[in-house]
Amino acid sequence: MTFRTPVALAVAASALLVASQASAHAKLVSSSPAANATSAAPPHIQLQFNEKLQAKFSGFEVSSKGAAVPVKVAPGKDGLSLVGTPARPLTAGVYEVKWHAVTADTHRMQGAFSFTVR
Repeated sequence: MTFRTPVALAVAASALLVASQASAHAKLVSSSPAANATSAAPPHIQLQFNEKLQAKFSGFEVSSKGAAVPVKVAPGKDGLSLVGTPARPLTAGVYEVKWHAVTADTHRMQGAFSFTVR
């Protein structure tokens, strides 16, 4: 029995360490427009993350039908978001947003989603 207690404690401590490291990565919490949404042309595209971003290493690109859509991306005042302003109003169609984000843990996370403008 005394052997199992230290081993169990070591396993539990390792699991907690791995869980805390995994939860330290940037995760996209929400977006506006939302993923898979259909809406009128948005004046801005906003991505909200679970942790403060390293703005210098975070951003997103927008494309439609494989062509890049010019968007000026800036960090939000809250430090948890990125806000993109299209150079021109978005026309009807499907848009893909590819994002990358870095937080204090310095791991680059990335993802993508699409939305439709009617």
